[in-house]
Amino acid sequence: MNTALIVDDSAVIRKVARRILETVNLKVSDAEDGETALALCTEAMPDVILLDWMMPKMDGYEFLTALRASPGGAHPKVLFCTTENDVGAIARALHGGADEYIMKPFDREILMTKLEQVGLPREAHAA
Repeated sequence: MNTALIVDDSAVIRKVARRILETVNLKVSDAEDGETALALCTEAMPDVILLDWMMPKMDGYEFLTALRASPGGAHPKVLFCTTENDVGAIARALHGGADEYIMKPFDREILMTKLEQVGLPREAHAA
């Protein structure tokens, strides 16, 4: 079973994303900040990470940089999630190691499309 980690300081976003991802046979864990997420990745590296950009303690960019530098950190597909429509911020995220981005708010269809774009195996999200 593929695994997913949702990293977002919004409990609502984490809950919505969890519900969507669990319907497509992903084992889901979540964290409210980058520090907690990095600790979870050290324990067990997920296959895909939904990553908020603006968070307390450690923002998305700091987390992404630390993730990619850690053992196994090149493995997860990272979907950067943002309310920002700043092309510069999106470019920075993609250049920093994110595989794709999603604008908030997102729905199931958008999330499934993005998962396909980053190559999540089709059987992992057969509804």
